[in-house]
Amino acid sequence: MSLNKAFDIPKSLVWNAYWDVKRAKGGPGVDRQTMEEFDKDRDNRLYKIWNRMSSGSYMPPPVLRVEVPKSDGGVRQLGIPTISDRIAQAVAKRYLEPLVEPHFHEDSYGYRPGRSALDAVARARQRCWRDNWVLDLDVSKFFDTLDHKLVLRAVRRFTDCKWVLMYIERWLQADVQLQGGERLQRSIGAPQGGVISPLLANIFLHLALDLWMKENFPAIHFERYADDIVVHCRSFKQLNWIRERIEQRLKLCKLSLNAKKTRVVYCKDSRRPEDWECQSFDFLGYTFRPRSARNREGEFFVSFSPAISQKAAKTLRQEVRRGWRLKACTYADLDELARRFNPVIAGWINYYGRFCRSALHSVLNHINSALVGWAMRKFKRLRRRLSRANAWLKAVARRAPGLFVHWQYQGWMTRAV
Repeated sequence: MSLNKAFDIPKSLVWNAYWDVKRAKGGPGVDRQTMEEFDKDRDNRLYKIWNRMSSGSYMPPPVLRVEVPKSDGGVRQLGIPTISDRIAQAVAKRYLEPLVEPHFHEDSYGYRPGRSALDAVARARQRCWRDNWVLDLDVSKFFDTLDHKLVLRAVRRFTDCKWVLMYIERWLQADVQLQGGERLQRSIGAPQGGVISPLLANIFLHLALDLWMKENFPAIHFERYADDIVVHCRSFKQLNWIRERIEQRLKLCKLSLNAKKTRVVYCKDSRRPEDWECQSFDFLGYTFRPRSARNREGEFFVSFSPAISQKAAKTLRQEVRRGWRLKACTYADLDELARRFNPVIAGWINYYGRFCRSALHSVLNHINSALVGWAMRKFKRLRRRLSRANAWLKAVARRAPGLFVHWQYQGWMTRAV
């Protein structure tokens, strides 16, 4: 143990936690300090974090409440910690995660090393082909209603480390500061936006749901990404039976299902002729529904499969239209725009193009349309000449099909935009 320190926390743990936070980026908290400002006196600030955490005197500052609009008209309330507090949380996460990770369920995918949302989508696709029914669960206000005592009890199942337990309790109870400066005390819930919150959520739901399902209903499979859960059932009777038991289990854990958003879905395809009012569900940016497909013999059939959801596609188009601000980039040339936006486009294609890439065409066409609009503002000869601007971009795509990453896919360099 460090001399005159209550807890033996290696300085290397703080250093590595700092790099975790720096790579994750993110905005400032209540102190308005950015990472650039933190780095101006980085070594002293990191020493202060280590010193206070090691002595047991570290007290988390309030988290800044930020409201993010949701597609359904509501808002998602995020709690943004300060840079220093994010580093302190990352210290605890780095200590705790290796202890709990080996115990997590194989069908838990969210915020876990070596696992991704696409892994969850792929597994869900396989099971939708096998099982006729899906129970699309929506846990009502999960992060906002987590019981602090139950969370700490869950963490104690994996560690008795005093400093980890003490600081987790302090982070759970940290005040919330509104944009106007008013502070609110919190006796329930964990802030979305905290570094430690996703790990705490996984620990809690591992014991509340994953392990319980494995021990009591091993033949019923599911995928869970944080609090986004899909359960697969062979029959409608089995689905209703397991739904009742999940509701009872969540109630014991002081959680509940959102009755309006929890859906019963029939995985209709060529082999399943029955009708049901709901034949689709959204999961991690993909919509699962009956789609036309072709087998190896060239025959068409109906497959229940995923493709980018309309909600996700709309979000991407809005990002192109509003976030990229191409019309204000007339100072840049096409090469500069490609360097700036190609990493973003490639990320979208890699994620949303993994399954049914053709469904992504509306987004990629929208990018081309935005580039046409940019050209009409930049070049006088193209102003108010849509057909000529379309032809110009098409000619560029033919000459340099690798300039923009989406032009490299079949048809993009020759298809009219």
